[in-house]
Amino acid sequence: MEPKDTIPDGPAEPPVQVEAQVQAVEPPAPAAMVAPVTEPVAGPAAAPVTESDVPATPGKPRPRGRTALLIAAAAVLGIAGGTAVGYGVQADRAPTPLPALSQPNLAYPAKALPADKVPDPLPVSQDRQRKTEGDLRELLVSKPSGARNAKFPFQTKGWMPLDAYALEFESEDYMFETLAEADVRRIAAANWSQGQHRDVGIRLVQFRSGAELGASDHANDQLDYMPYAKDGAGNEGDPIKGSGNGRYFLYKAVNKPGYLPVHQARAIGQRGDVMFDINIFDTVPISKKDIRTLAERQLERL
Repeated sequence: MEPKDTIPDGPAEPPVQVEAQVQAVEPPAPAAMVAPVTEPVAGPAAAPVTESDVPATPGKPRPRGRTALLIAAAAVLGIAGGTAVGYGVQADRAPTPLPALSQPNLAYPAKALPADKVPDPLPVSQDRQRKTEGDLRELLVSKPSGARNAKFPFQTKGWMPLDAYALEFESEDYMFETLAEADVRRIAAANWSQGQHRDVGIRLVQFRSGAELGASDHANDQLDYMPYAKDGAGNEGDPIKGSGNGRYFLYKAVNKPGYLPVHQARAIGQRGDVMFDINIFDTVPISKKDIRTLAERQLERL
């Protein structure tokens, strides 16, 4: 499209004439621009301006948290005031008398019951402690017919002192201290011989009642190492019928040049406050029936 360099056909618009008066005066100093004043235009009335419509001054934010502070202060004052009032109410009340500490008439009757009204003691089936409170030696399994009483290396009448019992273990010092701390009460023992080379030993270890479970702990301590071949039988053993933790074991034969073989069987168990430990030694193999029968007989007597 080419530029328009020709004069249009129609008449040109007349020029605007501007009258200007030029006064030869010194030009005034520049002033701020003033917006032109216009005539008000009729329209809907403008809403009144409130403080909330006015923006806050820059650099001065409105304070916050005043309401939360007032609520917290009121709560603290309320708790303190309630505590003071409650304490005052309790302090003004008369003390409540306590009952007398000594009341002997509540513990025992004034007179003993007649003999025909005294209740019978509990049977042994309901009170096993009646068995173990008597002579503990009477609970030992009696030796079979034909057996011979074995001689103890110390003077005894069926009782075994703690130090002599501790000597039957490899760590006698440790065993003595452990049993003494567990509050061992007494130890009943029986030994006999059968046949040519069989020896049988039974130990009943009784503990005093208290916070320690002496009989159970002692039995479990012995059972813990029995599965190992170094110090024990090297097998898990078999459970003793009627016992919660009792087991019997057969050891492997010990053969040394120039000596007869040594066979051993052992049974360990516990009932109430008495732990039993049975050992059989022989130069010929020992059957499971022999040690199991002996262990079951001993458990029935406890």
